[in-house]
Amino acid sequence: MDDPKAKLQAALKEAMASKDSARRDAIRLVMSAIKQVEVDERKELSADEVYGVLQKEAKKRRESIDEMEKAGRADLAAQEKFELDILEAFLPRQLSREEVAALARDTIAQTGASSVKEMGKVMAVLMPKVKGLADGKLVNDVVRELLNS
Repeated sequence: MDDPKAKLQAALKEAMASKDSARRDAIRLVMSAIKQVEVDERKELSADEVYGVLQKEAKKRRESIDEMEKAGRADLAAQEKFELDILEAFLPRQLSREEVAALARDTIAQTGASSVKEMGKVMAVLMPKVKGLADGKLVNDVVRELLNS
């Protein structure tokens, strides 16, 4: 697995060289979030842990976008979308809704779940398979839809 911190550093240098201040600032925000976790935990983060921080930051941006759009603040939502696009460039490719649905169907068949009441059993088996590859909210929605139908 490639080192995401090295990719971020290279992207920062490139943004600085091209005088792209918006991209530079967004990358610096991400790098400072990673550095903060390293300081808090008093250790150098592995590549998987860095991806975890990137995913957490992406989730924050998605939630902020929803809130800002509800509040009618399109300007702030646009800034968050820009930062989210940059973050997603450093994350592994995310599974599509169809790919998540296929994995969920297999897991539902494997666990024998037949109702929403057994959703926890399905999620316990499915989430380790999609960790880092799909948003938990998307997985939850897909499983809920499949168990309701």
